[in-house]
Amino acid sequence: MTAAPRWPAEWEAQAGILLAWPHGDTDWAANLAAVEGCYRELIHSILGFEDVYLIVSDEAVRKRALEVLGSAIGTFENQLHWIELPYNDTWLRDSGPITLLDGRKPRWLDFRFTGWGDKFEASLDDAIPAGLAAHPLFTHMPRQRVDFALEGGAVETDGAGTLLATWTCLSRRHPGKSRAEVERILADTLAIDRFLWLAHGELAGDDTDAHIDTLARFAAPDRIVYQACESPSDPHFAALEAMAEELALFQTRQRRPFELFPLPFAPPIFAEDGRRLAASYANFLIVNGGVLMPGYDVDTDLDAFEVLQAAFPDHDVVIVPCRALIEQNGSLHCVTMQLPEGVAA
Repeated sequence: MTAAPRWPAEWEAQAGILLAWPHGDTDWAANLAAVEGCYRELIHSILGFEDVYLIVSDEAVRKRALEVLGSAIGTFENQLHWIELPYNDTWLRDSGPITLLDGRKPRWLDFRFTGWGDKFEASLDDAIPAGLAAHPLFTHMPRQRVDFALEGGAVETDGAGTLLATWTCLSRRHPGKSRAEVERILADTLAIDRFLWLAHGELAGDDTDAHIDTLARFAAPDRIVYQACESPSDPHFAALEAMAEELALFQTRQRRPFELFPLPFAPPIFAEDGRRLAASYANFLIVNGGVLMPGYDVDTDLDAFEVLQAAFPDHDVVIVPCRALIEQNGSLHCVTMQLPEGVAA
């Protein structure tokens, strides 16, 4: 008998984290050194908990990554796995494969990646799941191509068939489809039988059309961490307050309210060209035994740390400096994709 498919929650056991190293032909070229420093801290932080599967475009990029990571990376030689593939950019949360489990057997879903609604060239990124499936580390992984545009950062699960997402994002990707049609496709592909749709919440500086991983995340089947806004004078206040009210009305499968953990809103951070950047603390990454939290070198970092430690009492929360990442409108969760246990050979 074949086990029913299931989309595991991020806090379930992982084989490792997938990343792609930034280089001069990606959008990071203008502030490459700062972003490489962020990747160094991020990769060292992940290796404290589990393996890293690092995509590089060629041998020169691999050598540069080794140089930046430093001699200390030799301690983790058996935990750092190299994969050579071409890519447009490094947002693996959205271009990487989504893993389902058939019992304990993992398989990959390869949704169409369109550069967030054809905003950016993304043909190489769209081919990343196929390239991974052909790599010796993953040739045992079944891959299913899905003719439906979906980014991993747009959807969140409790591991038990519930999806949390913003209708803003899915409706903009598929303006010709009704909510019922979108739900049918997600139910069939991601093994979802319960939908929690948010109608409010979108951050300035976020070009993903309101990805859920910048707004609200499951911390457990009955806990949700979300990006709040305390200042009525902030342009985000009304939308994030409305989102908080929506979250307060959601119920668990046991028909009880979720335990909610509001994250502080970082003070406004601006790029040199005057753009406000999307400094969301909800863009954290769960790893085996830990939670990696984006830090922006502002006073609210420590307040966010305390909220996440309360939401994840059995995990070690680690702050990773991510000020450089938000220059390109994403953060820590956006550049990573977890590989559940059993994915890697």
